[in-house]
Amino acid sequence: MTNKYTEKIQNDEIIKLIIPYIQHEQAYLVGGYIRDLFMDKQSPDRDLIICTEDIELFAKNLADNLEAHFIELDSINKIYRVVLPDKINYIDITAPIENDLQKDILRRDLTINSIAFSLNYNKFIDITGGLDDIKNKKIKGITDTNFEDDPLRLLRIFRFHATTGFDIDEHLITLAKKLNTRINEPAKERVNVELLKMFEGEYTVSALQKLDESGILEEIFPIYKEVKKIPPNSHHHLDLFHHLVETVNQIQIYYNQAPEIIKKYLEDKAVGGVKRLAFLKLAGFLHDIGKPSCWTIEEDTGRHRFIKHDEIGSKLAVPILKKLKFSKKQIEYISTLVKYHIYPSSLVSAPDVNDKAFLKFYRKMDGVIIDVIILAMADRLSARGEKVTDEMVEHNINGLKKLADDYLRMQNDIKPLEKLLDGIDVMEILNIPQGPKVGEIIEALQEAQLNGLIRTKEDAVIFIKLYKV
Repeated sequence: MTNKYTEKIQNDEIIKLIIPYIQHEQAYLVGGYIRDLFMDKQSPDRDLIICTEDIELFAKNLADNLEAHFIELDSINKIYRVVLPDKINYIDITAPIENDLQKDILRRDLTINSIAFSLNYNKFIDITGGLDDIKNKKIKGITDTNFEDDPLRLLRIFRFHATTGFDIDEHLITLAKKLNTRINEPAKERVNVELLKMFEGEYTVSALQKLDESGILEEIFPIYKEVKKIPPNSHHHLDLFHHLVETVNQIQIYYNQAPEIIKKYLEDKAVGGVKRLAFLKLAGFLHDIGKPSCWTIEEDTGRHRFIKHDEIGSKLAVPILKKLKFSKKQIEYISTLVKYHIYPSSLVSAPDVNDKAFLKFYRKMDGVIIDVIILAMADRLSARGEKVTDEMVEHNINGLKKLADDYLRMQNDIKPLEKLLDGIDVMEILNIPQGPKVGEIIEALQEAQLNGLIRTKEDAVIFIKLYKV
């Protein structure tokens, strides 16, 4: 079995570049590259352990020789990255812990991540049973101490479940329950990375369920303690928490069956180095978090109402995402989807919907048109209470599909909304400081433009002077 993979490593173009520079050093490929190799996946990163006296000098020399970019990732643990000229492939380089390969391997998190390959002797080194666990599709830890030493590894259990679909060893679930509060100790930037990789995976839904079972989910997102208080109702066959999980599921189902043009769009990494799909699924998981804050039950009908939960949820999402170190662009993307997740369905369900209303939607949702339509579809398919008929769902989904198809057909002909005034203009004209008021005025101005009430810069100036915040 390993001969096949030995040949793959020997024929790897990046490995071939490295070989001439390790003739006098013991060098090992470790970690994700080896794991992915045995899962027949291609990985752009190659982790190297080099037994040398000066690992930083080795990494710098390798970068120079390969005309690559050198980056210091961790000065304390002496981890360095060499980014190759294609800016896709990279090599992470470090020395073994205590200059001992076996100790280094035994300090890792999961067995599937602890397989090494000697580049000097062309042989695999597997002292934890990682190869068998890949074959048997199992996620197992090496020692409990490794998770206690770095609690972020608890989250990595569920991240790798999301990306591989492998079964999690029951002992790891028990350990995660025992240590769940410690997930608050690692830097939020590290938590952010693992969360996004989890949402990027094909098995996010199962990972979320198991993460919730461990208690770690509520440590990262305390708001779900309130979310779980909302029961099923006449329009939702699931309680609110499971509705949000099912929305993520429906987004994944849509992606799996999507036409190539949509799939390619969702695989784009323009939102922040991670597939757009990951952010869309996260938005799906957050889209109704505003409901607990505005939950009422009508006395006469018993109907559950959540007035303005979309706007409330959008505002609640911002500090949650800020705390988890999401970028401004990422927060804007997710909060926008939360705010407008009802808009597409309301539009296609309106009795007097027309091309003008469609055009307004396309312009208003510029940049997230496909995303918010997919979210609306997933939301609709995740709410099948007794008051919701199959005909209602079919009509809504068909309308949303038409909305998406029409956009894809005419997207090159849709002219963006002209920017008449920006925030600086508003501050200067009204003599006000930077702040939320400026953003509110700009948003109101754009809405007036979309409705055809304002067409020129002169109109815009008059509008903002008369606007009451």
